[in-house]
Parts: sequence; structure tokens; C-alpha cells
Amino acid sequence: MILRPHHRTPTFFSGIKNADDIIAGKKSPDTLGISAKGKDTVVVQLDQPIAYFKVLMAYPLFSPQDQKVVEKYGKKYGTKAEYSVYTGPFKISKWNGTSNKWTFVKNKDYWDAKKVKLQKINYTVVGDAGTSLDLYQTGKVDLTQLEATQVDNYVHNKEYKIYPYSYVSFLEYNRANSDANKKKVLSNTHFRQAISALVNRKQLAKKVVGQGTVIPTGLVSTSLASSPKTGKDFSKDQAVSGTMDYDVQQAKKDWAEAQKETGVKDITLTVLAPSDNGSDKATQQVVQYLKAQAAKYLPGLTLKIQTMPSQAAQQNEQNGNFDIVLAGWGADFNDPISFLQILQKDASYNYGKYDSAEYEALVKKASVTDANDPTKRWQDMIDASHVLMKDQAVTPLYQSVYSYLQKSDVHGIIHNTAGTQWSYKYAYIK
Repeated sequence: MILRPHHRTPTFFSGIKNADDIIAGKKSPDTLGISAKGKDTVVVQLDQPIAYFKVLMAYPLFSPQDQKVVEKYGKKYGTKAEYSVYTGPFKISKWNGTSNKWTFVKNKDYWDAKKVKLQKINYTVVGDAGTSLDLYQTGKVDLTQLEATQVDNYVHNKEYKIYPYSYVSFLEYNRANSDANKKKVLSNTHFRQAISALVNRKQLAKKVVGQGTVIPTGLVSTSLASSPKTGKDFSKDQAVSGTMDYDVQQAKKDWAEAQKETGVKDITLTVLAPSDNGSDKATQQVVQYLKAQAAKYLPGLTLKIQTMPSQAAQQNEQNGNFDIVLAGWGADFNDPISFLQILQKDASYNYGKYDSAEYEALVKKASVTDANDPTKRWQDMIDASHVLMKDQAVTPLYQSVYSYLQKSDVHGIIHNTAGTQWSYKYAYIK
């Protein structure tokens, strides 16, 4: 999948005093509403209420920096273990900026150091799942991720574990396509609904992700946030009947309607996908599946596959050089707005140029008007999600679930569904 870049500063800072004007180049960074009040206090001034503010502050982007250390190391700051400073339960050592091995060492200056049981964690990046599995089986690592093809062999193993994440993979459509006929088709709601109905998500996800796959009910991932009133998961509230069902007959009807509305009977569209990032096998399975389904059930529609290195694919996506792209998004914090923001008209990640006045108004209500009313805000986000699914603004395919083998004597590892994935603060070997 094309992973969206993790440099999401504009979205994170929006709502903090003067942040939007600073990002737009209208004001100096010195005017940002964040300041240090004394040695141990940071003050953040807001232009508007931010309902998820406390959750946002837990994200690493807002971690305090030691100004003396930053000034001392200058351009070297953060480039190697010795040019960094740490406030968390562990410090990094033996990392030179590019190496695939490093060590987390207990930080004795951490405010809650007495709760941290491990003295050291050795971390190794391994590019090949087979090699990583060999290291696990020979006792050289305690935790290893499995590929979908490996899962069936270990799903009944007592050391098999599933760690879900909030990343949802989806198809994005370029409504600003430079080709007039392509633009007509990609901008047509019935066409996008036809593509959604063409996808057997259970079958596809089992092939690509394997055991424990989560099928999304909409753009917002499952197990991300719960209703402040009922406690019900957002994924249940956002579901719209018929928008995510596998229904070949409906796909045919929608495609016929799209042909009628656009006047385009035959068209070839290209599906863009990355060819690296360790997801090549999964990517190939997804795009080949889509191509075969279209050829089998939607006469007149031909899907071509275009793969390229992820950096080049991402650049093409950002520049609008695509018809359909296999992409995705993972929440940075546990709130549905983390997903909903990316399809706002002026959002920097809205590469497909989705534009709905109804959707825009609902997201704005959730973000501004109803920001201090949890129940109303929740309903605004549900309504916005319903608009997305009826429009098939993007077509969600599956949610990432990662399969691991973890030694039975390893306990206390925390895996978060959003933001920073792993925490070893409470981890221990029994």
C-alpha cells in the first residue's frame, strides 16, 4: 500500500493559536501559541476548542525538547544516539543514524523509572520474514512479525499473537484527472459504488492479511474510538447498509448506470501501487484481484496495473498523476477525526480532490461548532462518515492486523491501535 507520509504537522497543529497562519507563511513561528512557563510547565493556547486535545498531547511530536541540547548539537541533533536526549522509559544506544541494529537502555532519569523492569532491549530490523522467523526459532529474537503466507502454519501455536492497528487500506479516485473521459468516470458515484460492490473483502483480506483480519465498515478503523454516550464502537455507528457488501449484480447495475450517466462505454483505467516496502506480495494480490474482477463482471472497463517504487508512487499520487491508487491511512490519535480530516476539500492529503459541501459542513461542525459537546460531535462524525460511504469518496478494503510469534515468557508489551504503536515500559521476562 502507499503509506501516507508521517510528516503531518499541519493537521496536528491546526487549532493552536496562529498555527494555520504560520503554516501558510502569514506569521512568524515565534507567534505560535506554545510557550514554556517555568522549568516544568508548557502552556498551549488554542484558537478554538480541540475535543481530542489531551490525546493529541500524548503524540511524540509534542514531546518537550531540551533547548540547550538542541543548540549544543545543532545540525547533528537527532542524527545518532549520542546526539539525542530522552524523556521516555528508555534511551537509545548503539545507533549511528543508518544501522539496522540498536539497543534500548533503561533511562534512570525517567520520572517513573521504578515501574520499568527491563534493563535493555536489543532491536534488529530484518527485511525478510523468513530470516526473521529463523532468528526467532533459534532463540535470537523474542518477537517476530509473520507474513500472511506464514500465518496458517502458526495460527494454532501458543506463541501466536495478533496485534491490530488502525491502518485502513483503500482505493482513491482522481476526480481531477487530466483526461476528460477518465475524469467523468472517476467522478461518477455509480462507478465508485460499482467498484465497491465488486470487492469480496473477506476473501481479499484473508489472502492478503491472513488470520484475524478486520473488515472495515467505513473509512474509520475498528476499535479506535467509542461513543461517549453508549460506549459503542464508532465502526458500528458509521456502517451504511449496502455500501460495503460484495454484490456482483449490484456492481453490474451501478456500472451500467455510470456508463449511461457519463456517456463513456469503454475505458481503461490504471491502478497505481508501490512495488516495495515489504508489501509487494500483498499489493500484487490486491491489484490483480481488482483487475480480474473488473474483466469478469464489468464489460467495457479495463484495469491496468502500474507498480513503481513507493517513493515514486507517492510522488505521483501527490502530484495527481494517477487514475486509481491503492493507498491507506492510520490514525495518529484515538479519535475518528484523524481519518475524517484527510478528505476535507483543502486537506493536503486529499489527493483525489474529493469535494462535498455536506461533508465539509459536518466535519467543520465536529471540529468547531460542536467541539465542546461530545454527543453532538459524535453524531456529526457519524453523519460525515455516512456521506463518505454513500459517495464512496474512497473505497475501504481492509484494516491492518499484524500477526506475530512472541515468546511465552515475554509479558507486558503494549501495542496501541493509533499513534505510537509499541510501548515497552511495563514489559518483562518471566
